[in-house]
Amino acid sequence: MSTTTKRRFLAGSAALSAGLVAPTVLRAQATAVRWGESLATSHPQVQMAERIAKEVREKSGGRIDIQVFPNSQLGTGKDMIEAVSAGALQMTTDGAGQLGAFLPQVSVIEAPYLWRDAAHMAKAASTPLFAKMNGDLAAKRGMRMLNITYYGKRHLTSGSKAIKSPADMVGFKLRVPPVDVFRAMAEAWGARATPIAFAELYLALSQGAVDGQENPLPTIQSGKFFEVQKFLVLTEHIITPRMIIVNDAFWKGLPEADRTLLEAAFAAGTKWQDAELLSQEASLVETLKKGGMTVVQPDLAEWRKPVLEQVPKKFEDKWGAGTFDSLLAI
Repeated sequence: MSTTTKRRFLAGSAALSAGLVAPTVLRAQATAVRWGESLATSHPQVQMAERIAKEVREKSGGRIDIQVFPNSQLGTGKDMIEAVSAGALQMTTDGAGQLGAFLPQVSVIEAPYLWRDAAHMAKAASTPLFAKMNGDLAAKRGMRMLNITYYGKRHLTSGSKAIKSPADMVGFKLRVPPVDVFRAMAEAWGARATPIAFAELYLALSQGAVDGQENPLPTIQSGKFFEVQKFLVLTEHIITPRMIIVNDAFWKGLPEADRTLLEAAFAAGTKWQDAELLSQEASLVETLKKGGMTVVQPDLAEWRKPVLEQVPKKFEDKWGAGTFDSLLAI
């Protein structure tokens, strides 16, 4: 999508959004809900959004029409979060690190070496800390997190250099999302952190602009990074959550019955996606190996040590004293 087209979309969506928060009696037509996604249609996160859209359309008799826009059609992850905040877009899905640019303390949910597993991460949604973050996000930025979904364990890939320990990362150009916590993690390993938008990542890898990247296995598969990366290093450095994010005024403007219908669809959709991603992770190492990648199983303690020594301390002011440890203990 060109910049001009995006501007037209945002302007039109802003007008649409204003109409969506009007009382139900003024809305004779279907409620159109635009949901922007960065990932390809083959990724379970986009498939989750499509499943939710289908269920909502059926259960509302077509009265609520969720339209899903995958593949960064509506801009980068940051663009879409900004659009949700402004009311120009109703929904998107993104990580806590990216959302931390809008409310700094949220980024702790995507801190490296914090969660033990998906179930541990899911507990965060019921904590007072999460409720407070949501309240602050709504008050300060005009949006809220509706669900925490499982995005997967993140691993490293390398194009031409075998990576076995952090010592091999010195000078390594590692693509990271444009998120400060990710940069700090990469630097703790000695890497040269290189922020690149996800939509530009395949090209950057293929052209050698960066030496490698890090993502969960289903994202490596759906993004076809195995075509331009030779080594898969199973570092498990972050268990990533993704949040369904909605414009707060739009959400509050919906009738309670519609919110209840949507909440039920979100719950079913996220449950499906979490199970699907866990299932894919269980088989994708072999799939990627058969596809030509060399798989490295490193000593995880070697990777964890420098990150835990540096990153929580560096972000304590942003996250709040003791926040990392309190989440680690739930």
